[in-house]
Amino acid sequence: MSIPQSGGGPIERHEQLAEFLAKGCRPKADWRIGTEHEKFGYCKDTHKPLPFHGERSIEAVLSGLRDRYGWAPVTEGGFLIGLEKDGANVSLEPGGALELSGAPVETIHQTCDEVNSHLAEVKSIADEIGVGFIGLGAAPEWSHDEMPLMPKGRYKLMDAYMDKVGTSGKMMMRRTCTVQVNLDFASEPDMVQKMRVAIALQPVATALFANSPFFEGKVNGHKSWRARIWRHLDDARTGMLPFVFEEGFGFERYVEYMLDVPMYFVYRDGKYVDALGQSFRDFLKGQLPALPGETPTLSDWADHLTTAFPEARLKQFIEMRGADGGPWRRLCALPAFWVGLTYDQTALDAAWDLCKDWDEETRNAWRVEASIHGLQAKVNCQSMHDIARECVKIAEVGLKNRAMPGAGGMVPDETHFLNALKESIETGKTPADELLDQYHGAWGGDLSKIYDEFSY
Repeated sequence: MSIPQSGGGPIERHEQLAEFLAKGCRPKADWRIGTEHEKFGYCKDTHKPLPFHGERSIEAVLSGLRDRYGWAPVTEGGFLIGLEKDGANVSLEPGGALELSGAPVETIHQTCDEVNSHLAEVKSIADEIGVGFIGLGAAPEWSHDEMPLMPKGRYKLMDAYMDKVGTSGKMMMRRTCTVQVNLDFASEPDMVQKMRVAIALQPVATALFANSPFFEGKVNGHKSWRARIWRHLDDARTGMLPFVFEEGFGFERYVEYMLDVPMYFVYRDGKYVDALGQSFRDFLKGQLPALPGETPTLSDWADHLTTAFPEARLKQFIEMRGADGGPWRRLCALPAFWVGLTYDQTALDAAWDLCKDWDEETRNAWRVEASIHGLQAKVNCQSMHDIARECVKIAEVGLKNRAMPGAGGMVPDETHFLNALKESIETGKTPADELLDQYHGAWGGDLSKIYDEFSY
């Protein structure tokens, strides 16, 4: 979940809302890659989720990282709720999952170095206090009541609101994890093409990274239960954004969408003011019930942009949001997949050719079928396995064309980060399939085996 935004002055013209998004336009030489990933923490002896306080807790892990590795603390209400260092931050998901929001970097080699360093730091602290971390799309066994709500004002407000707008919001908050990548655009037309590719092909990422076949101790019938949860969260702020594919889509049209997304809060003086279900349009007119007579700043607008959760989200960059959290290799494979598809124009055009004829019904069908069947999904006689194979090929071309070397020039490009996905294409099996094979085979239906065999 995002942290409060700052630094934006008063909104005096409607045009400032789109201008804020347009400030994300950057020349290709300045494009960066920002990778975020979440993982569940648990007590090694009991396999129970971590509380916030205590000897074995989220607070203990954050304190250890701060004290040993020089991370600067982020506090709220006197609680240590995050860390910052060198353009990266460590934050908490509502149920205590630990998230690394990586610094914007030039290459996937750098992203992978960052992931390696972070996981090594976390493991060094966790091992000493009997804690483990595991990368999955959904908590495999834990119930809602076992998952503590972290002491953040934003989460308290959201938690109270979720049951009013859908059926799975609290599941999303406490019991799901993702890996996502944030990518840049050069211009409004470039943003439009990338958003269309991102939305249409997001189910391919859902299928390739499917890693949540268990929930509350049982096989749940989905390869990505996390994706299923998101489909039932809140129709006003999730989904496949059909307007992105309409003629005339651009920054202003996205602004209009966001103005129709009901508000969660306004951040003032270190506290979250309850604005649940209220209208940012009213806020612009000084008629927000939560703050009568007050008008918003650009910081408020930036905060509001973080409260929509479509499959791809536009801010001053584009967030790819369709993948389950997973094992280490997949944490580097996700940015490789999307960078390969979108940071080379030849690859981006090929990716758009692959999906440009899909209508809204087809895109939505892929979203549903990918979460249920993964690579085995089929829509209109098309196979997800075939589409994913083509996407990975296109991504490989894109990465070759980028020709970003690593290891001091010893590695010529970033294509090897796709190897995990190539293996899935070859075998037809995603992490969810591998988990199910283990569960029905060597584990003999004992889901507790997942912690020893699949933790970081």
